[in-house]
Amino acid sequence: MKISAHAVGRMLGTWQEGPGPAHQRLSDRLRLLILDGRLCLGAALPGERDLATALGTSRTTVGAAYRTLVEHGYLETRERARATVRLPHGDAPAARRAGGADAETIDLSFAAPPAPPEVLHAAFATALERLPLHFERHGYDRYGTAELREAVAGWYGRRGLPTSPDHVMITSGAQHAIGLLVRTLLAPRDKVLFDHPTYPHAIRAFADARARLLPVAVGPSGWDVPQLLAAARSAQLAYLIPDFHNPTGMYMSASVRRSLRPACPVIIDETLADLGLEAQAPDPAAEPFAVTHPTALSIGSVSKSVWGGLRIGWIRAVPALLERVAAARPATDLGTPVVEQLATSVLLNAGQTRRPEALLQLRAQQDALLGALAEHLPEVHAPRAAGGVTLWARFPEPVGSRLAAIAPDHGVTIAAGPQFGIGGAFERHVRLPYTLPPPRLAEAVRRLAAAHRALTAGGAGTHAPAPVA
Repeated sequence: MKISAHAVGRMLGTWQEGPGPAHQRLSDRLRLLILDGRLCLGAALPGERDLATALGTSRTTVGAAYRTLVEHGYLETRERARATVRLPHGDAPAARRAGGADAETIDLSFAAPPAPPEVLHAAFATALERLPLHFERHGYDRYGTAELREAVAGWYGRRGLPTSPDHVMITSGAQHAIGLLVRTLLAPRDKVLFDHPTYPHAIRAFADARARLLPVAVGPSGWDVPQLLAAARSAQLAYLIPDFHNPTGMYMSASVRRSLRPACPVIIDETLADLGLEAQAPDPAAEPFAVTHPTALSIGSVSKSVWGGLRIGWIRAVPALLERVAAARPATDLGTPVVEQLATSVLLNAGQTRRPEALLQLRAQQDALLGALAEHLPEVHAPRAAGGVTLWARFPEPVGSRLAAIAPDHGVTIAAGPQFGIGGAFERHVRLPYTLPPPRLAEAVRRLAAAHRALTAGGAGTHAPAPVA
């Protein structure tokens, strides 16, 4: 597969920023793209002259960068042929190439809370008692069990959005819901608007559908309504996370919700809606997005509010659209496990997706993470999040991908900012979850600070980006 110079340039983003000579910065960024999988194995890179023209740099710089990658085993060259992407053989163990380290590594790439044992035990005990009622059925239900669809409808009703069970489809998590909607609603070359940064697996779903991406920045003050509305005029679909946005933790105000009326269908991701952490509840006028936008499609799950291992999500939409999704669904799966659905219905009916004690714990952990950053990485700017489970930390220099590549050598894995955007954006950022106990968070930041010092001293890492959740 040949990759054009302009495509490589978009992936590289602002590679010119950072310390060291230009050819070193370019080779480092290309190496990270290879480790990240964005430059796939066997892909043929553009020629030196073409890439230099696209990047606005000299052919000498590109040639030196390519030679460095060849020397370290990341490119293979043949006479009169394009350089092709490869991985070094025998230079690093598989665990290092995969981004892992060992059992002592602190994993900050997964933003998910630990399971609440007593709550889950009780929910599954009740689910097992109710399971025999389903034995006479075949167990393949593309819409989900009646019990869970009613429970999800009740969850929306308590939030001010009256919902009928026939407006609900159960999925295997929110990511599955996104995939089903994308396959149903998008055609190749359709335009998709999304807030930027955003959930990485949503970006991947749009890219896999061969959609054209329209990112609109979420800045320090939040969403830019005029830009969103302007982009929506040419889009076929929009995807927004207004409730404790992933990764920034921001909450869309009532005034913005009322003024934001896109001209295209909108998928609203409400996975984090139950995780408000401020002393007072969010603005009561900021009801679910679909209250003022009846055509909006809502998705949600219990992966952040209860446990990531409970792979249950849902879609809220008009029955006609759910029928289209149901018709397309058998190409990917035949339904969601029944026991998990019954347990989730117990949790939703008991209000266990918003547990005061769990929110107090998250707030204390956020305080601990902010305190550790102030002590060990005072140059990092990390605004307090209104809710959710992550901070969006900004370094003074563009080190995100390089820091993620070296951090496992110091006992911590992180999610670099570019994983949450396109075009190499957010190299100054990393996402830091506060889902671990305070002592563990403090130790993770100490290790991250050590990795940053090593990077500043000229060190380099070889770890591929860790999976993100």
